[in-house]
Amino acid sequence: MTDATDAENRRDIRTAMAEERMASVGIDEASIETLVRTFYGKIMTDEVLGPIFGRAITDWEPHLRKMMDFWSSIALLTQRYDGRPMPVHIQLGLEPQHFERWLGLFRETANELFPGEGAAFLIGKAENIARSFQMGIQFFTVPKKPEA
Repeated sequence: MTDATDAENRRDIRTAMAEERMASVGIDEASIETLVRTFYGKIMTDEVLGPIFGRAITDWEPHLRKMMDFWSSIALLTQRYDGRPMPVHIQLGLEPQHFERWLGLFRETANELFPGEGAAFLIGKAENIARSFQMGIQFFTVPKKPEA
């Protein structure tokens, strides 16, 4: 098998998995856009998170588009997102309570917009992302102990 054939087979498998997910849990591109716009609408007006993200994001539309690509890649395996979110989030000064607030708003939004299985799938992904970001931020911001 050639590299091109292998790549095509992987693409076919990803497409089939995404189509199965879309059918079984009600997630598609349109619902991802609704999720992102609704969720970040809440973030923008949130008294805790709004000011933090508002300092970093002056034009929300490109950010929303990037988040649609991100969630499409996560939920539908489209591989549309190409970015490095960790360095940006390290700069925000996020604390554990910010992640809990973020997750609370995400859970609320997912449960409003998706049937049980779809909401549970997306919330599980968001919880993994939050955990990963918290560990990464801690790793890069906690001062290292001097070597003896």
